[in-house]
Amino acid sequence: MPTTTIRLTPNPPHQTLTLDIPTEGVALQGRIRVPGDKSISHRALMLGAISTGETTIKGLLLGEDPRRTAACFQAMGAEITDLEAEWVKVKGLGLGNFQEPVDVLNAGNSGTTLRLMLGLLASQPDCCFMVTGDASLRSRPMSRVVKPLEQMGALIWGRQSNSLAPLAIQGQLLHPIHYHSPMASAQVKSCVLLAGLMSQGRTTVTEPLLSRDHTERMLQAFGADLAVDPENRSVMITGPSQLQGQTVIVPGDISSAAFWLVAAAITPGSELVIENVGVNPTRTGVLEALIKMEANITLENERLVTGEPVADLRVRHSRLKGCRISGDLIPRLIDEIPILAVAALFAEGATVIRDAQELRVKESDRLAVMASQLSCLGAQVTELPDGLEIQGGALLRGAEVDSYTDHRIAMSLAIAALRATGITRIQRAEAAAVSYPNFQATLEEICHQ
Repeated sequence: MPTTTIRLTPNPPHQTLTLDIPTEGVALQGRIRVPGDKSISHRALMLGAISTGETTIKGLLLGEDPRRTAACFQAMGAEITDLEAEWVKVKGLGLGNFQEPVDVLNAGNSGTTLRLMLGLLASQPDCCFMVTGDASLRSRPMSRVVKPLEQMGALIWGRQSNSLAPLAIQGQLLHPIHYHSPMASAQVKSCVLLAGLMSQGRTTVTEPLLSRDHTERMLQAFGADLAVDPENRSVMITGPSQLQGQTVIVPGDISSAAFWLVAAAITPGSELVIENVGVNPTRTGVLEALIKMEANITLENERLVTGEPVADLRVRHSRLKGCRISGDLIPRLIDEIPILAVAALFAEGATVIRDAQELRVKESDRLAVMASQLSCLGAQVTELPDGLEIQGGALLRGAEVDSYTDHRIAMSLAIAALRATGITRIQRAEAAAVSYPNFQATLEEICHQ
């Protein structure tokens, strides 16, 4: 029987990991769990570090990004136990009690770490901080958070008119503002709200569309004086506000679950159950998009865990239909667009994705990279200024492709390669460890039932 071979090529180490899968007759089966939600993991570590008392976290994502968050706050005096433990404990410093770090704070590839942390650093009086990241992060725009912080009185210096890291911050007592964000961005909203914790009075953020609300939910759980006005897409926080350590149970990340939802939906005979997935309404755009494409997905065992809605997701193979994905759905699935592009390859007709220009300033230019790399596999993909147009029904063939050190690109290409004939080599696939260290192991598990 002919096989498809996926070779994930990490560098370092210089090693090729090979998975040979029959191109005919294979069905993905099983019950799996995905890593903890990356967004919630970041926020649990941060809020635990600035709270009084102890915060305990179960299900923390062990990817590279949350490790960077933990390291940055440890450098400022927070005590954080072994991240590999079932329960991670954070002994908080209390708000306003950071120690001035003796070295540069390095966020690695994590935009969430850097952008959210800036709100806390800028509002820390009498301390000076230097922050940076890897080559990718140093090219990503920071002006979107620097500008509202400067309106609050922050002192921040950096390259290209304070828009690129490395950045220097002189902590100040900031004043509250009402910030009308030009974009729907949870990172911008969260940065301003965190800065507002130390400001005297009410800080408000209003967005053009709703973005994910993990920060608001967790701030309320930790005791912040916070109110939400969903009708006007506004969040208000009143400071100064001291937080109290909590117990946080992190659900599975729907962004990670999306790879298996698509993998099963496009592979004949497949049925997977993905357990314990966070289904926060501000994150379930990927479910809505797949159901719009007529994917067979059901939610089971729905429940609330530490204030976050959670469910088991059952997905079966189905004949997908092309559709349009745009407008106010985009902020709720922005991270899942690469894997939705893979689903579109196996849908009947064309799928058009618009209003997603934000993807050009992620870990890579995800629109350009997905268009070029899927085309290498034989797909018909047209890159648009703010999205992609994808023709379904192409027969994919193995090829050498590149993740461009982007974790979501690496995993999306691996799922596409499941349905390609021949050998697919994914260069720099170690990027998957940023959010899904066990991606390779799970792929092997469900393909060898």
